[in-house]
Amino acid sequence: MKMKIKSFFAKPFALYIHKQIRKSMLTAATDQEHIFQTLIKTGLKSEFGKEHHFEKIKDHDDFVKNVPIKDYEDFKPYIEKIKQGRHNILWKGLPIYFAKTSGTTSGIKYIPITKDSIPNHINTARNALLCYMIQSGNTQFANGKMIFLSGSPDLERVGGIPTGRLSGIVNHHIPRYLRSNQLPSFETNCIDDWENKLDKIVDETIGERMTLISGIPPWVQMYFDELVKKSGKKIKDIFPEFSVLVQGGVNFEPYKAKLLETIGKPIDIIELYPASEGFFAFQDNYKEEGMLLNTDSGIFFEFVPAAEIMNENPTRLTLKDVKLNENYVLIVSTNAGLWAYNTGDTIKFISLNPFRIAVTGRVKHFISAFGEHVIGEEVESALLKAADAENIKITEFTVAPKISHDENKSYHEWFIEFENLPHNLKQFAHKVNENLRKKNIYYDDLIKGNILQPLKIIPVQKNGFINYMKSVGKLGGQNKVPRLSNDRVIADELQHWIKKAAAQSV
Repeated sequence: MKMKIKSFFAKPFALYIHKQIRKSMLTAATDQEHIFQTLIKTGLKSEFGKEHHFEKIKDHDDFVKNVPIKDYEDFKPYIEKIKQGRHNILWKGLPIYFAKTSGTTSGIKYIPITKDSIPNHINTARNALLCYMIQSGNTQFANGKMIFLSGSPDLERVGGIPTGRLSGIVNHHIPRYLRSNQLPSFETNCIDDWENKLDKIVDETIGERMTLISGIPPWVQMYFDELVKKSGKKIKDIFPEFSVLVQGGVNFEPYKAKLLETIGKPIDIIELYPASEGFFAFQDNYKEEGMLLNTDSGIFFEFVPAAEIMNENPTRLTLKDVKLNENYVLIVSTNAGLWAYNTGDTIKFISLNPFRIAVTGRVKHFISAFGEHVIGEEVESALLKAADAENIKITEFTVAPKISHDENKSYHEWFIEFENLPHNLKQFAHKVNENLRKKNIYYDDLIKGNILQPLKIIPVQKNGFINYMKSVGKLGGQNKVPRLSNDRVIADELQHWIKKAAAQSV
């Protein structure tokens, strides 16, 4: 078959970009130093730069002395000034967008995106696809229809600045040559209600030649479920030319088995690590684990050992100082005017040549009600190991502490929506508990010392998590169920959707 025009022209461009990325792998530490100096030089004239003595900053040590790690609350006063139309507050001029995102403590957050930072958000996803083309030889997907499950591209104005979800903003920058390939329609993408939007997306795509689908795994699964319900077929039969799944935003592993079963055939998967604060990493080789850190894209990275993040003066490492398999909190300074900004994400390096990372969780998403400090990576690993052994598929889950005032009666309560229930739920819970003990020595000590009882599993009804997210107004878009909590807020709400008979048998 004659190669179509888009895939024909994509290949030489992909080769060029792939070579550039391979080159930057070798110069990552030097590129980071260059970006640092450029950021300081530009930030010097901003209000933030003047207040934090950027004129005295010659190296990273000076930066650490003058600019403490900050979270969104620390940046709020500067954001308010930008909303009032004041120039040169965090960066030169005014941002061209605000990316609106919801925070757990700050309410709505407004993250600046500048003329300098927008290429980072746009080009990184493109680079991931171009690298995939070279690695796989698959250029044909560029000729088919592609769907990007995203927030509404309909933007409001805050202080005169166009404002919306990051995915909606990026939608405005999809290259013209890809517009004819993109689904759903602009009108459908603008629908706010997720369920109505999903119905329209299914209607618009079910008869199309889909080759690439992109989105956060739980919402891709919802899309697939609706397609299957409407057609009675597997995804491979609905979209026989579908060959690339692009995903990110959460750890893919808990969703992988069910998604692949719904698709019904092996498929190439590319992982991305986008955030409103910057596009931090992307999978440059779909056959290898981990994502390549975006070291030459306007972001300067610092890494704080996770155990130190609450310290007054934590250790702040640069790229040249990091070690393999250590848990770090990701701190960024960007050409959007964020300075030593705590992303709240924890990562680890799985390769130092090149610098590839895996996201391990969120700083605020852990359980330490009894001093165990269990993190997301540990609970996901413990559950998936047990599930894989029994061919159990997990739809969604979250974990909360169950604190009892009776001595030795407290435990971790796991709310799990199973695609297929384990044959013996008590035995399955025991396996998960033993796996977690091996992953976390503090948890193991608390079990040994009878401070904690072994974990208990509460099965959640089908679509229970979807119903919960709907009830709190967070269905669809970029919203995710937290894996871990130190309180009972989510756990108490989920009581409405538990499988009563199965829960009583545990």
